[in-house]
Amino acid sequence: MDVSEAIARRVSVRAFRPDAVPGEAVAEILARAAQAPSGGNLQPWRVYGLAGEPLAEFKALVAANPFGEEPEYDVYPPNLWEPFRSRRFQNGEDLYATIGIPREDRPARLRQLAKNGDFFGAPVGLFFCLDRGLGPPQWADLGMFMQNVMLLAVERGLDTCPQEYWARYPKTVAAFLGLPDDHMLFAGMALGYCEASHPINGLKASRDAFEVWGELRGFA
Repeated sequence: MDVSEAIARRVSVRAFRPDAVPGEAVAEILARAAQAPSGGNLQPWRVYGLAGEPLAEFKALVAANPFGEEPEYDVYPPNLWEPFRSRRFQNGEDLYATIGIPREDRPARLRQLAKNGDFFGAPVGLFFCLDRGLGPPQWADLGMFMQNVMLLAVERGLDTCPQEYWARYPKTVAAFLGLPDDHMLFAGMALGYCEASHPINGLKASRDAFEVWGELRGFA
């Protein structure tokens, strides 16, 4: 599998099989992902992986606190503007349409959202953290590390779902992991084997054409 194939195949999976993922496979993916670039080679990432009983214990804590906590940062800017508002709206409509949940059924939509707290049934939960004194450039570096993780997972026949949902649980995550006070949670990620028969995994989020967002100058 080449890089182009891995990029094309990667999707955010929201229903996983319970099959266990070997710890050595997870460790290898994370180690290889650390080849991601970072400004000044700061390597700002700090990663925790949960599986088995620790994962079950953590999910029980989350289930006991369904409303979460005050987020450490806004996942989306307030009063999102165009074209971003329409893109987010359409993505949500497309997602819920795959599982037959209409816009007016708010309780069903909230139940689906809450499945983030179960890592969508994935056998592995990952948390990506960094020193809270670092800035937006290092957040971008961490994002490139996460992209490497997702593509390396595809190469191994695994699937993922990156989850900024966990920004809603900064205290719970930090306490469970024993995260140092000077570090913060950035995002989580579900990792495992896709439940291919589940309709929600049939969603392939749309992308605008290159002409909408790209421009080349000076090329023959």
